[in-house]
Amino acid sequence: MKTPCFYRRLAMGGLALAAAAALGAPPALRVDPSPVTDGRPGAVASYADVLEPAQRAVVSIHTTKVVRLVNPILRQFFGNVPGAETEGRESGLGSGVIVTPDGYILTNNHVVEGADTLVVSLSDERDFPAKVVGTDPKTDIAVVKIDAAGLPALTLADSDKLRVGDIVFAVGNPLNVGETVTMGIVSAKGRALGYLDPVKGYENFIQTDAAINLGNSGGALVDAKGRLIGINSAIVSPSRGSIGLGFAVPVNLAAIVMRSLVATGTVKRGYLGVEGPQALTPDLADQLGLPKGSRGVVVTDIAPKSPADRAGLKSSDVILTLNGKPVATPDQLWLLIGELPPGATAELGVISDGKPATIRVVLGNPDDNPAELFPGVSVEPLTGDFRRRQQVDPRITGLRVSRVSADSPYADVLAVNMVVVSINQQPVSDVATARGALRRPGRNLVLIYYRGMLSYITLGLPGD
Repeated sequence: MKTPCFYRRLAMGGLALAAAAALGAPPALRVDPSPVTDGRPGAVASYADVLEPAQRAVVSIHTTKVVRLVNPILRQFFGNVPGAETEGRESGLGSGVIVTPDGYILTNNHVVEGADTLVVSLSDERDFPAKVVGTDPKTDIAVVKIDAAGLPALTLADSDKLRVGDIVFAVGNPLNVGETVTMGIVSAKGRALGYLDPVKGYENFIQTDAAINLGNSGGALVDAKGRLIGINSAIVSPSRGSIGLGFAVPVNLAAIVMRSLVATGTVKRGYLGVEGPQALTPDLADQLGLPKGSRGVVVTDIAPKSPADRAGLKSSDVILTLNGKPVATPDQLWLLIGELPPGATAELGVISDGKPATIRVVLGNPDDNPAELFPGVSVEPLTGDFRRRQQVDPRITGLRVSRVSADSPYADVLAVNMVVVSINQQPVSDVATARGALRRPGRNLVLIYYRGMLSYITLGLPGD
């Protein structure tokens, strides 16, 4: 009689265990034989009751803007001549989420950016003209308003309590096919894609495999209770279609931005003055005498007369927490500071000279502390708005000259809106890198982009 494969494997397994027992005690394996739903409700057959309110609160946003069209043949032969440009209209589509019954809607900045007209379409097929209350390119969040009352509004959850594996749903109008719901899980938290690097933005994306496509931008990411946990913003895909890599702005961050935009029309963020910090590596921890496994951010440079400087923070200090929240990367420090307004107190848990300490810093206003690169010359990162207004070549990266004082020794050489591309042949994209590339004292070879042209200049600097 032939032994079925299953029983043959079982017999072989028994022999293997016997052999293992002969060699010593078998390993103690942790086994939980109960079914996955043991002690919990049975499998959910439908989320319809949870999602119906969310669907009513998600809207489509139709935009139009005037664009200038250039006749390529005229430009090829005659360059930029009168009559070579005509005006046309460009349409766009995105989604949004009603968050108050009186018509405040959260969406993405890139959905409404540059739009001349906005029309919001509700799930009940009513259309409303809308106005932009405010935008924040640094988080890709915008707030728009329609004149209506008694609207269905989504309840906000606490996105800090999300866990990887939580079930989520993306609601929006992808590719203008109509309102659509897709399902997935939270795949990761705290993702930074570099998507907002051109505006030196704040990235803390929720990653999900719920299908997100063009047109979903600005729509809702909701949890299994139908609460808003994120604003869908971006995908990563070689085909520009969903491959399970979708990203949403956490609703806690979006709500902070919204409150500021509604109250003031802008977002004011705190300024610390720690420049070019770096994550604590095992080697750095060892050199600084910290225990193995320590996580934090090492201070490498502090802007003179900044809040950090006035509070006594110094180079080689290690920032472990900010207002009780762990800080493990420069991005986390940047994000936590950016969530606080000027004048707020940040309590830093640090290791200074090998000893734990608490440093309280009253945050400043970044506008009051321009990043001075050369005496009397301040710079700032390039923004998408500046690139569009000045028609900056997309290949250009660097720092925009934002201020040149009249008494600066470089006033006759540098001008506002020049872009510092490199210093001493080292590309620069942030102030700390630019300062590190300078020779003090000495002459510096600086590559400048201005009015569509690249050129080198040399600038002498005295010693500090």
